[in-house]
Amino acid sequence: MSESGSTYAAAGVDIEAGDRAVELMKEWVKKASRPEVVGGLGGFAGLFDASALARYQRPLLASATDGVGTKVDIARRMGVYDTIGRDLVGMVVDDLVVCGAEPLFMTDYICVGKVYPERVAAIVKGIAEGCTLAGCALVGGETAEHPGLLGADDFDVAGAGTGVVEADRVLGADRIRTGDAVIAMASSGLHSNGYSLVRHVLFDRAGWALDREVPELGRTLGEELLEPTRIYSLDCLALTRTTEVHAFSHITGGGLANNLARVIPEGLRAVVDRSTWAPGAIFQLVGEAGSVERLELEKTLNMGVGMMAVVPADSVDVALTTLADRGVEAWVGGEITERTAGDAEAVTLTGDHAG
Repeated sequence: MSESGSTYAAAGVDIEAGDRAVELMKEWVKKASRPEVVGGLGGFAGLFDASALARYQRPLLASATDGVGTKVDIARRMGVYDTIGRDLVGMVVDDLVVCGAEPLFMTDYICVGKVYPERVAAIVKGIAEGCTLAGCALVGGETAEHPGLLGADDFDVAGAGTGVVEADRVLGADRIRTGDAVIAMASSGLHSNGYSLVRHVLFDRAGWALDREVPELGRTLGEELLEPTRIYSLDCLALTRTTEVHAFSHITGGGLANNLARVIPEGLRAVVDRSTWAPGAIFQLVGEAGSVERLELEKTLNMGVGMMAVVPADSVDVALTTLADRGVEAWVGGEITERTAGDAEAVTLTGDHAG
């Protein structure tokens, strides 16, 4: 009697589970929409009505892509999947808004070892919630099952976004002038960068468990590590509407100095004063638990600042008021000065953190 033929299911791919995941995520995707979205979930491509761009004189499309990194390991170990989607959106849309672009839409890619429909739907729920917070639409995505390459519980997420900005309103280094103020916007925590260092320090070296209650944090370690990335896109766009803004810098991998340096022009430098803020407790804990030097922390983690805006000095009051009205903790963290022959770096951090 001959053996039965091989099947996709026998190879580890469950098409029915994938279909079930799509059905479960539909309600969340519907909530992350914009009037320009044409059609719904299920097509081979997402459709967006570009005639909405006709109001622009010279529209420039901005594009960005990113992932969540090893923070997905925290979600997997805790069995909590509905928050990392917000991290994904934050990483993408806040790169778009740095040039002044309004995020229009996103697509996502979820790669899993095995499709658990409820788990995939929870991830998409977080992405949809993030898109809603960012004011953009989730127009499509892909879920791929990779048995044999990933363990059954393993997964990763990535996404791409598109935004638009008027050509003569693109923000960046060419607008920055001596005397500009550097406004810092508080992060919600670690965001989604530096988790390879954090995991090594807290798990491998310190031996802490995710359910460990940490008094300094006021919650468990796992809850702190899963805190979603703050999404600043609508806040930044509000700033551009209420006052003059010269540049933004999204503080992600590489830390504050390296990211801010990307928008500082030749001949100028940003001087940032650490004493203007106190990083959250998680940053100090990582430093102490791993004997991590300050320089290493600062070039890896955001140290409590998730976004920075460079504005003219006479725009500071309006900018801070606008951000406060939107619930964003912000402060003047530094200024733009001339760069002298002895200034090797585009960004200089001075002083010591408060507290």
